[in-house]
Amino acid sequence: MIDAWLDLVHGGGCVGCTTPGRSLCLGCRGDLPVRAGPVRPTPCPPGLAACFAGGEYDGLLRAMILSHKEHGTFSLATPLGRILATAALVALDPGVATVLVPVPSRAAVVRARGHDPVLRMTRAAARNLRGSGHRVRVEELLEQRGVVHDQAGLTAGERSANLTGSMAVRATAREALARSDVPWSLLLCDDVLTTGATAREAQRAMEDSGLRARAVTTVAATRKRVIPPEWALPLSGSAD
Repeated sequence: MIDAWLDLVHGGGCVGCTTPGRSLCLGCRGDLPVRAGPVRPTPCPPGLAACFAGGEYDGLLRAMILSHKEHGTFSLATPLGRILATAALVALDPGVATVLVPVPSRAAVVRARGHDPVLRMTRAAARNLRGSGHRVRVEELLEQRGVVHDQAGLTAGERSANLTGSMAVRATAREALARSDVPWSLLLCDDVLTTGATAREAQRAMEDSGLRARAVTTVAATRKRVIPPEWALPLSGSAD
């Protein structure tokens, strides 16, 4: 409610159609994906886990992700989290508890933006899933280490080389998982799937610590990574 009020007072508009008022108008909200589907980078990094995304990184989804990430439009975290939840819902194992693991951003980038957009969306996704009865929690399991250069304009191979060894599992978070008295599975969460290099590096860090990611779940995937819509999987239940 506060975000919506600020949008109105400060002359904000819908990121999709520019209608004055809320950051996402009711009309554009109704156009958001309600189904998630399997996606795969081409070429695919060896060993990458199954990947699921809410939609294509284009149009409204792209505008929402960029506005939330780069301009701090926090009111978009809830609808973006709902879309991320649809991808997680397809991927999760209903027989065990699920831990959502946000892919970490570089500390300098978080400071410059004033927030961690993936963490914020992941928490919103967890609230959404818990609201529909799923046992879900968020764990900041991973952290960035070393120097990682801007990925823009890099090829798939260059992205992989740039990211190699850049992530590690937080010891305290690993210990917290080890103390859990219930079975759980891990889902990696990110905003966009492009080459898969970031997700594979996150998996590598987890594997080095004896952990396995059940799947990679994202809000969106770039065009060449989206499996045709007719292959999309219907949701087994509502994520609202």
